[in-house]
Amino acid sequence: MIDPVSGERVNDRPRRSAPPSRLPLLLPGSLSDEQRAVYEAVTGGPRAGGRTPPFGLADDVGRLHGPFNAMLYSPSVGRPLQDLGAALRFRTAFTRREREIATLVVAAHARSDYEWYAHERIGRRHGLSDAETDALRAGRAPMFGDVRERVVHEAARQLAAEGDLADAVFTEAVATLGRAAVVELVTLVGYYKALALQLRVFRVGVPDGEEPPRWPADGPAEPGAHGAGDD
Repeated sequence: MIDPVSGERVNDRPRRSAPPSRLPLLLPGSLSDEQRAVYEAVTGGPRAGGRTPPFGLADDVGRLHGPFNAMLYSPSVGRPLQDLGAALRFRTAFTRREREIATLVVAAHARSDYEWYAHERIGRRHGLSDAETDALRAGRAPMFGDVRERVVHEAARQLAAEGDLADAVFTEAVATLGRAAVVELVTLVGYYKALALQLRVFRVGVPDGEEPPRWPADGPAEPGAHGAGDD
């Protein structure tokens, strides 16, 4: 496709193939008792409850997608990690939109393909628009009409990019969200940054047959992010 203004070709560069995962996907029948407990916590917990989830937790033979396969390799770490993720997704003071805004900020900053793939779908189910998700993917501030969402976005952006909150942002976050929610937000950002790191190191991309996100040519990427790579 030719850009009519610049005359340059856009959006027709060949996509890089995803590198193979460094952790083979584990079949349910091969799991130890400890691994089975983690597997059942993921597949039988609130992530799988209710109506059809916006993305599959496992492939057609039951092997877990995304960060969950890595949790099986070390059940002593994987079980509390999945428990923390479930608490952050289902038991915080945030609305579903606020939670997904913060998570997508982290996914975009890390350019984590799987994290974006999963949480863009969750965010859209909870009302995030095309314009909002496009802005988040590009590292821009969407035009949120809700003051809490604006504060969540700015605090998550600063935490992801700088690993800290400026005094003014911290004060506004406490005044708008409350101290407990600020603790939860800092923890949420740290959790999804940790998963993004795992997904990068273990070369975990989007499931077979799914299109990875198209990241902007320049933007808030962390060093070492690869083009193939949460919940």
